[in-house]
Amino acid sequence: MSLAKNKARLKWACRRGMLELDVLFMPFVENAYDDLTEEHKREFERLLECDDPELFAWFMGHEECEDPALKEIVQIILNRIKV
Repeated sequence: MSLAKNKARLKWACRRGMLELDVLFMPFVENAYDDLTEEHKREFERLLECDDPELFAWFMGHEECEDPALKEIVQIILNRIKV
């Protein structure tokens, strides 16, 4: 898949049912995704397969993700928005 098609697919996947998640994911894909390692890119794509309530709980700090790789990408995204 070409880089442009993959990015378009990711942007579509970032459109969630919750505004709180949209404002995290959309700017992240636009501004930071390209800088990720290949491993982190795969984990980000896996993260997008999770359910919105679960994602919301992780990003809002209500719950902690038990998957170490997903937990790491959640932290990368949270760190990015704090910059």
